[in-house]
Amino acid sequence: MTAAETLAASGRFTIAAGLTHDELTAIEREFGFTFAADHRDFLAAGLPTGRGWVDWRNPDRATLRERLAMPVEGVLFDVAENAFWYGGWGPRPAETGAAVTTARGYLMTVPRVIPVYSHRYLPAAVPGQPVLSIYQTDVIHYGNDLLDWLNREFSLGSPDGSAVRPTVAFWRDLV
Repeated sequence: MTAAETLAASGRFTIAAGLTHDELTAIEREFGFTFAADHRDFLAAGLPTGRGWVDWRNPDRATLRERLAMPVEGVLFDVAENAFWYGGWGPRPAETGAAVTTARGYLMTVPRVIPVYSHRYLPAAVPGQPVLSIYQTDVIHYGNDLLDWLNREFSLGSPDGSAVRPTVAFWRDLV
């Protein structure tokens, strides 16, 4: 059973009509990313709605932009407020404002992560990646793929016992 079928069969969430090819393409063009194939298939099969789910049809595009920006903004918060510094960025500037500016520049080059539910994300454009829980620099592996994540997050079935390591740059290092 696919992730979309598992979610629909649970009866726990309202599932709206899936996003059409044209809607998915328009979202990707508007926000400047490409859904991973498994994420795209999930959203095309049915759009979960309600608290926590991303409403890609929401006319309030600012809310969608905020959800997309949350992972980067969370890291920047930790740079400014919690002295976080990623070793791959080189030496940390002494002044906090300069550190945030430098970190922002580096973060613009890391793979984008796309919200699935609440603060659960999938990397853009890279299929077969684990679902990550990202809250500031607290990054946790939450499921090997969408189906495994649904099983773990919502107790919809048996989670996969194995652990797939994220391969996308930067985010894998924070797990």
